[in-house]
Amino acid sequence: MSEQKEIKEDSELDKEKQQDERIEKLGQLTLQDNEKHQDIHLLSIIGEIEGHDNLSGDSKTTKYEHVLPRLAAIEDSNEIQGVLVILNTMGGDVEAGLAIAEMLSSLSKPTVSLVLGGSHSIGVPIAVSTDYSFIVPTGTMVIHPVRMNGMVIGVPQTFDYFKLIQDRITGFVCRHCRIERRQLEKLMMETGVLTKDVGTILVGEEAVKQGIIDEVGGIDKAIRKLHHLIDMNGKKMV
Repeated sequence: MSEQKEIKEDSELDKEKQQDERIEKLGQLTLQDNEKHQDIHLLSIIGEIEGHDNLSGDSKTTKYEHVLPRLAAIEDSNEIQGVLVILNTMGGDVEAGLAIAEMLSSLSKPTVSLVLGGSHSIGVPIAVSTDYSFIVPTGTMVIHPVRMNGMVIGVPQTFDYFKLIQDRITGFVCRHCRIERRQLEKLMMETGVLTKDVGTILVGEEAVKQGIIDEVGGIDKAIRKLHHLIDMNGKKMV
């Protein structure tokens, strides 16, 4: 009996070690110690969303080459029943952010997002890509037009390309939340809120009133809602 107990303790320690490593390296974890015995994958979108170019080693980043394969594995898994996305991001690479948002929106598993410190710029499409979204009372969302770093060629084709990218983002956001396109574009072009720039900062309840986020709430409401969606999804499959 003593030997079996030691094996069990060693197994639990190995499990905790693996979870700690996944959190440290990828910011991901499987939540499974709940009374409903539902396996929930926790995905964190933290810092800057990194695309094709590597960012500074001192920067907190979310690498899309880590996130996309994991989302594919979740879709193919018979164990994972839902996904909880926690966001505290300044934005980042547009193509990478949209790729993550598209993957999340196409999952057949129930999904819930929770905006904590902030979900700015390309973080907005990711926040609205889930089945239901929350934002904490002090959470912020920055809505602004597409920006580009580095050299820009001053020709009409460049501005046409900017508009194409902007339309992709605007179209995705409007398809996945309640805000109307005209109002979203108005928030993007606001000049009286952000200094030295254009755009709008929405805090907590303001994001809900604008129809971008579904509800104000924290981790308790987010997990409770996800459990409910998992239960409803299970009934549909029966």
